[in-house]
Amino acid sequence: MDNTSPLISVEELAASLAGERPPVLLDIRFVLSAAGPTGASGADEYAAGHLPGAHFVDLEQVLAAPPGAPGHGGRHPLPDPEVLGAALRRAGVSADRAVVVYDAGPATAAARAWWVLRWAGHPAVRVLDGGFAAWQAAGLPVTDEVPAAQDGDFKPVPGQLATLDKDGAAELARTGLLLDSRAGERYRGEVEPLDPRAGHIPGAVSAPTFDNNAADGRFKSAAELAERFRALGADEHPVVGVYCGSGVTAAHNALALELAGYRTVLYPGSWSEWSSDPERPAATGPERG
Repeated sequence: MDNTSPLISVEELAASLAGERPPVLLDIRFVLSAAGPTGASGADEYAAGHLPGAHFVDLEQVLAAPPGAPGHGGRHPLPDPEVLGAALRRAGVSADRAVVVYDAGPATAAARAWWVLRWAGHPAVRVLDGGFAAWQAAGLPVTDEVPAAQDGDFKPVPGQLATLDKDGAAELARTGLLLDSRAGERYRGEVEPLDPRAGHIPGAVSAPTFDNNAADGRFKSAAELAERFRALGADEHPVVGVYCGSGVTAAHNALALELAGYRTVLYPGSWSEWSSDPERPAATGPERG
């Protein structure tokens, strides 16, 4: 399987699954509120139908540690390597076997899995472009059969991707480029449905995650993404920082930036950590403050 791109198309994946050494499939569907409009969680959606052979990986239980104390870690801290490794091995993840992750479509949760596995040292992880929705739209098979537990050999080695802490995020916002991946109204401080305070890290630039997607839920082309990030000032800095509410959707911007050819660094604690620390200032309004 060609690993030059962090994305894989439905057509490429179908061909790879028919090959001699198919990739491990991980279903990362996730509903932030733990219950979507229909009352279904990610696990419920998986149980109702998934790609044949896919194992479900719970974002909050596996790809994140329990929430930290106020001001420390945020809502989705980086995972415990032992918990992460055990879950991935049960799903068949091995160091020498490619992995493909997918979610319902926009790739926000799948991008978190892509980033976490690379942070943990896995060398070959790709995201299904368009996710489960694209697979279904192509008329490809779906099943409710749950595969048996596997015996992979992957052992996480954390720290293979650089990260920012609060001080690093503050410094990058002042001297470089730190992108806020949340919706514009949250960046501006007009609403805050989840975290202690509204607003953004002073100096950060608004870059809503879903502007990376085309109407069909797939990522825009590399050229379109490069144009987007160039307009935000990415060409002027050797590395671009990203954050969001809790370090999940920021990975989507990290993926889009990589597609566009930029180096990134992620702030895992994100706004949930920053806003719960009373010593950290919050900026509001539409401009870089």
